[in-house]
This record gives sequence, C-alpha cells and structure tokens, in this order.
Amino acid sequence: MIRFRPRGRPADLFADLYAALAAVLLVLTAVLVGRRVQDAHHSLFVHWPPLFADWDPHTGPGTPAAVLVALAAVLYGPAVALRLPWRGLLAASWAAALAWTWSLALVDGWQRGVAGRLTTRNEYLTVIGRFHDIPAALRDFTQHIVAGPPGAWPAHIAGHPPAATLTFVLLDRAGLRGGGWAGAWCVTVGATACVAALVAIRALADERLARRAAPFLVLAPAAVWVGASADGYFMAVAAWSVALLALAVTGRSVGWAALSGLLFGLTCYLSYGLTLFVLIGAAVLVPGRHRVRERPAVLVLPVAGAAVVPVLFTLAGFDWWEAYRLLVTRYHQGVGGTRPYAYWVWANLACTVLITGVATAAGLRRTGALLVRSRRDILSLPGRPGAGARLALLVSAALLALLCADLSGMSKAETERIWLPFALWLLPSGAFLTHPRAWLTAQAVLALLLNHLLRTGW
Repeated sequence: MIRFRPRGRPADLFADLYAALAAVLLVLTAVLVGRRVQDAHHSLFVHWPPLFADWDPHTGPGTPAAVLVALAAVLYGPAVALRLPWRGLLAASWAAALAWTWSLALVDGWQRGVAGRLTTRNEYLTVIGRFHDIPAALRDFTQHIVAGPPGAWPAHIAGHPPAATLTFVLLDRAGLRGGGWAGAWCVTVGATACVAALVAIRALADERLARRAAPFLVLAPAAVWVGASADGYFMAVAAWSVALLALAVTGRSVGWAALSGLLFGLTCYLSYGLTLFVLIGAAVLVPGRHRVRERPAVLVLPVAGAAVVPVLFTLAGFDWWEAYRLLVTRYHQGVGGTRPYAYWVWANLACTVLITGVATAAGLRRTGALLVRSRRDILSLPGRPGAGARLALLVSAALLALLCADLSGMSKAETERIWLPFALWLLPSGAFLTHPRAWLTAQAVLALLLNHLLRTGW
C-alpha cells in the first residue's frame, strides 16, 4: 500500500494560502470591474461577468446527491485513492466523476440541466436535419460559416470544425436521438478525462503522484460545465490523446502512439483552438526522448495517425485552413468583435480560477516553485527520481497552452466552458499540496455555490 505523508513547512503553507487569496481577489476584481463595464457600455454580453451566467439561487433534484458525493470525496477520497488497486482506482475515479457531474447537472433538473443543453438555437442538434447527405454537407460546410447569407450556421456549429457536429449526427443515425442522449454522451465520455489524466501522470511521473492527484481530478468545479456541454466530450478526446502518447513513450506498446495521433487529429477537427494541445504533447515527449531515439516509430506513428482525420475530411471537401479564416471573420461579426480584449485577456483567467478552484491556484504556486528548484530533474526519465518535476512540466505545458489561447483574442468570454480541455491538466497540481481534505473542501464548496447560485449557460 502506498502511504501519503504530507510534509510542508509553515512558510509553504502560508504561500499556498496567499496564492489562493490572490486567485480569489482576481475573481472579485473581474466581477466588480465587469459589472461596471457592462453597466456602462453593455459590451461584455454576459449577465454575471466574468461568467456566462445569470444570478439565480436555486436547488434541484441533484442537490442532495451533489452534497453527498462532495462529502464522500472530501472525507474518504484521499485515503481511498491511496489504498485501491490501480485498476480499481481508475474505475472508481470514473464512477465518482460521473456521480459528481450528473448530480451537479441535475441541480437544474433533467430538461434544463441535461436534455435541453444541446438543443438551444446555437447548439449542434439544431442542424441535424441539414446533414441528411453527410458528404454534401461537408463539401458546403465553409459556405455557411460567415454570418449574413441565408443558411449561415448557428454560432457553435460555425465556431467548430465539422467533426463536432458530425458526432451528434452519427449519434442520431445510431438511434440515440435528442438532447437527452446527446447530454448523456457528453457527460459519460467527458468523465473519462480524469482517467486519462491519471494514466498519463502514472506513466510520466509515478503512481504516488497520480493517486494524490485523483481526488482533485474527480472533485473539480469544472464538472459544472462538463455536464452537459460538448466541450466536456472534446476534453476527453484530447486527454486520451495525451494519455496514449504517454504510454507509448514510456515503454509500452508503440501502437498506442498511432492511436494517440489519431485522437489528436480528431481533436483538431472538434475545436480549432485545441491544436494548442501540441504543446502538451511536446511536454510528454521530453521525458520520453530516449525512447524516441531508440524507437523512432514512437514519433512517426503519432504523426501518421494525426494525418488520418485531416486527410479524410480534406478528401470529403472540407478545408480546415479556409474554415478557420472564415471563422475569424464570423467571430468579429458577432459579439466576439465587440467584447473588449483589455478586460477579457485577464478576466478569462478569473474564469479559469472558477473552473479549477483555489486548490489549483495553490498547486500552481507549488508547481512553479518545483520547476525552479528541480529544473534539472525535468529531463529525468520516467521511473527514475524527479517525478514531481516531470508532472510540473506537464502542468506548465497546459498552462502555457491556455495562455496562448488567451492572448490569441479568439477566446473572449465563455472560457469556463471552452477551456475545459486545458483546465483538466492544471488540476493535477493538487498532488503537490499538503492537507488535501482542506483543499478538497474548498473545491467542493466552490462547485456547489456556483451551481446553486448561478444559472450557467452557453
């Protein structure tokens, strides 16, 4: 059995609290400044800045379950994560993430919290009927991205490559029709992302850190937006591409490398911004560089796999680069062109605090300190000392990808949902914290408050 003996100097604990306090102040500043900007100029296009939400205190059928799941995760999560067999931990983490996400979604009731999420006017299910001829729809996809001409795609369809919409078209063709099945798909698949992260952490760092990270991955405030948005599904696909690459570069079958590339290619055709996951993939390759030198197939196969989805869509008539160029035009035609960059470039980070929690803010402080203190260990091989530095590198790569998305100006508002795939890889920084139950309590309270005080939407 792996034992967890928390260690921490008082100075470290105070520094963690200061980091958490700084994160809280960032959120408060974003709320107050955002309220003032919105009242004066009406340019933010959100009702409760920085979140795309409305103030609406409420309870619902999921409330008792959410409270019980939170209590169980806080009281027993850290100990159970250390004692379960590894495969049992993976199964338990997925089950707990499902319970947490479903219970939070059902606080708003079945229709509003799940079944109706993907059927509103900007969502994917509204265009299912326009894909009766899939090849023709793909050939003409770019013709309907820019707003104005008749038949322009709704916002979310225009804002994503067609694999996102095609997923729900195929679910419909398989007989899983309607918003209920679509929402269930997003929650069920999205909850596997925590399992993918655990697999990657164990492969690249070590099992001890993976076990310590598990409760933070499960009890994430981000679950409020995973249930039930398509971005939760995107998060899982991207996460598994990283996890399988980690398995390939740490001595497992190189076949995982090809599947990793295939999923990365799919990721790029689910969301344009997730091409930034190449930065996280690069962080995976750093500790596995010796494996790449010994077996070049570990690098060749992901590249070959990543080409499959782009080739198929290109042959079908969809031009990714042209579509992205047109999307930039569409983005500036709408509220994206009006929302002030000067506010959102930092308020987006406040949204990130709300989906990852104050524990992650403290964990990121420890991540940065560890990188500075143990920078030589970043290049250490998996299975050898330096596991903390290797995990810190992975977390830092995710933070870098998120910051690139932020600076691009193509993510102004609604990043509490859009950045779920990046936020997932910040959560494991909780493994560096001492007193995990206290930090998990803060995570759970934040999620419960967000879901019961606000009506989130997208």
